[in-house]
Amino acid sequence: MEAIWILLTLFVLIMLAGVYGAVRAVRAAKRGIDRTVHQARVTVEETRLRARQLAQPGAAGELAQLRLSLRGSMRATGQALQAAAPQDRSLSESLGLFQRLSAHARDLEADLKRLEQEPDRARLAALLPEMRERTQRITHSADSLRWAVQERTQRFAHDDLDSLGREIEMEAGALRHWTAAEPDEPWTAPEASARPGPDAGARPGPEAGARPGPGAGQAPEPPRPSLGARGNTEPQPWQKPWQKSPRPENTA
Repeated sequence: MEAIWILLTLFVLIMLAGVYGAVRAVRAAKRGIDRTVHQARVTVEETRLRARQLAQPGAAGELAQLRLSLRGSMRATGQALQAAAPQDRSLSESLGLFQRLSAHARDLEADLKRLEQEPDRARLAALLPEMRERTQRITHSADSLRWAVQERTQRFAHDDLDSLGREIEMEAGALRHWTAAEPDEPWTAPEASARPGPDAGARPGPEAGARPGPGAGQAPEPPRPSLGARGNTEPQPWQKPWQKSPRPENTA
């Protein structure tokens, strides 16, 4: 019975894992489809704006140009920040500023899009200078932020390249160390010691005439006691009373 419950539990766990994996896969596919659809919409919208800019001169064409300029500047700045943020943690504040600027850019694009449907040409001509000024301010801020990020990235790359070049020069110098000239003292010292000097033999030392024999370098042997030497005759504490008296010498 217990084996059946264990099998049922395993079956349920496998089913839950399969459902979870399927949901994750569906969500990932949905995000990919949404991203593709969004990019397609952006491409179609920008193509329509370029066509309007060329086909409709005047206020309508200028509105299309302002929208294209705003879109291009914001998209380039966002891509630059997203590419540099993983390597540079100090860009978190820049990302926050860009998000606030993106809110203003969305509001401006919505206003520009509404003006495209404005039938009153006089009102459109009156509001166009204000729209142009707002667009220039937003695009200038976005361009300044993007240029600063690019210069910071390039500066870090140059510093890293300089440091790498110095390390490579040091390593190359260490690898070429074997080409340095070796000193000549180890080769000339034996010759100099083998040649007798001008004062050789003038002052013979105590070992001047000594020649090394076959036992040279060995420790000297201790002196052997002579045959006539008498041993110690003083009584020792461990001797018995009849052993303490010295033996009479043979007078014969």
